[in-house]
Amino acid sequence: MIDHALDGVISSIKGSLIEIKGIENEARLFDLVKVLNHNILGEIIQIHSNYLVAQCFESTHELSLGEKVIVLNHPLSMELAPGLLTKTFDGIQRPLEETFMNFKEGRLERGFEFFPLSREKKWHFVPLRKVNDKIKNGDIIGVVKETALIEHKIMVPHTISGKISHIVEEGEYTIIEEIYRVRQGDSEKSFIMLQKWPINLSRPFKTRLLPNEPLITGTRIIDLLFPIAKGGTIGIPGGFGTGKTVIQQTIAKYCNADIIVFIGCGEPGNEIANILKQFAEIIDPINQRPLMERVVVIANTSNMPVSAREASLFSGVTIAEYYRDMGYDVAVIADSMSRWAEALREISGLLEEMPAEEGYPAYLPSKLSSFYERAGVVTAHGLDHLGNQRIGSLTVIGTISPPAGDFSEPVTATTKRVVQGILTLDNKLAYSKQYPAINWLNSYSNYPEYVADWWKERNIDWSEIDIEWLGCREQINDILSQENDLKSVIKLLGQSNLPEDQKLSLLIADLVRRSFLIQNAFDEIDNYTDYKKLLGIVKIILLLYQEGKKQVEKGSIINMMNFSEVANDISKIAHTLANEDFHAIEEFKDHLVNHKFNRIFNNQQFKQKF
Repeated sequence: MIDHALDGVISSIKGSLIEIKGIENEARLFDLVKVLNHNILGEIIQIHSNYLVAQCFESTHELSLGEKVIVLNHPLSMELAPGLLTKTFDGIQRPLEETFMNFKEGRLERGFEFFPLSREKKWHFVPLRKVNDKIKNGDIIGVVKETALIEHKIMVPHTISGKISHIVEEGEYTIIEEIYRVRQGDSEKSFIMLQKWPINLSRPFKTRLLPNEPLITGTRIIDLLFPIAKGGTIGIPGGFGTGKTVIQQTIAKYCNADIIVFIGCGEPGNEIANILKQFAEIIDPINQRPLMERVVVIANTSNMPVSAREASLFSGVTIAEYYRDMGYDVAVIADSMSRWAEALREISGLLEEMPAEEGYPAYLPSKLSSFYERAGVVTAHGLDHLGNQRIGSLTVIGTISPPAGDFSEPVTATTKRVVQGILTLDNKLAYSKQYPAINWLNSYSNYPEYVADWWKERNIDWSEIDIEWLGCREQINDILSQENDLKSVIKLLGQSNLPEDQKLSLLIADLVRRSFLIQNAFDEIDNYTDYKKLLGIVKIILLLYQEGKKQVEKGSIINMMNFSEVANDISKIAHTLANEDFHAIEEFKDHLVNHKFNRIFNNQQFKQKF
């Protein structure tokens, strides 16, 4: 039964917006409405003295003035229960896979209605509390094995506290069967596994913590130069063909988050279909299970109504917060923020609001902030059955598709002010086949100091080079900066006429690019580099650099042939030695120190001629 007491009629239709009369004095902002004739859902976004405005989540084609509209008396909310993982939903959480099975022609009809989560499937519930236990909001009542990888924790809803008067025994239950009852004073409430939460309201938490652990992606340039912290925010702007899709899939496949929520926001249908195909085929390299067992996909393609596109971001982050409260590390990957902002611009235009730069609404920064601010590391409300607190994280990674690669456009510029890190994808690097095409001069991360202690605990101790992760990062950045500073000098003098110390910096910078920054996402060995192998490679490069500086200061000349031979050997480490073969990397380092250094530098003194 639909719970409604208010009826109105359509008085105006403007694209995806409709004006409704007759319910403006009783309706609430953000409540859902439904056009009865076509079964179309909408959301109230403005309330005026004699009418209200609602944005429709489906096409308003063939709607007529005077059609009846009802108010559903609740905002757009996500259903939260076992069954979310492995599923693909649209922007308002309609299950696309189940829906498609009911449309034999291969397309979805307007106004279809299916429950987001199955009411028939039974889940094996294991109770962790007993009768007369005192509980409060957020406490874990029991667990369900949702997939082979993830244990779904059934939590007491917010605002609820009391004493358990009844709880079911271990067994098979649907998400709408009674699981437990709570006595509050003289009243008793019954609860099921299914909960609902409005998408525009952040889920509460006890405390927010500083991020102190990196989100290891397996991509060397990110993990060393531009680290992402668990609970952090990162923007990835890049023009067409710069590799955004590959980076997204690589992060989703290899990052050490427990759960991935992928939001396809306004992307072309073929790209969304390709991503779904890839996710379905990928085997998680860590536990050898299908990756989809820890993934939720929100798919909202470019031909879907813009209102649903706008809602999709907050639908995805609401699901992510739910798993965060269980104590999991969750990563939200949103593609793309530009398409989402275009939806805002279109709706703002239909509302005839005063446009800001390039037609975007003036509230673009606040709307963007309201999405990214839901990231963070938090202590969740409630305890488990052993009395332990839960700490979970929500990391938000948003890709941006600036028109013509113009990073000064409003969405990219606003994102830079909101997030704590930017990975700039460069057209020139992409065209020169350097992937990932992250420009190390225009990218940044504010998280190195936050995660430095984590890396310090995992440092590899080599007597030849006493330097930790943070020092490695600073030296590599310094080498790359020197190379950039010397570009104009090289154009005037040529590289062969430079002093030996500058030649060395250029040679090491080239080695850093070839052996460290360039990474093949489709190579079985090179596609993922763990923290130990990363430190091994970068320390070998810095060993060569430090020894080179010592020899050059003594007056030695670089033997280019021998240097190239050693550089080629170092370059092979990434794609020939697996992460498990770290002993081979150590053997290479020992051989380099004991036998190769003397061959690289000619120990004859030379005099500079004036």
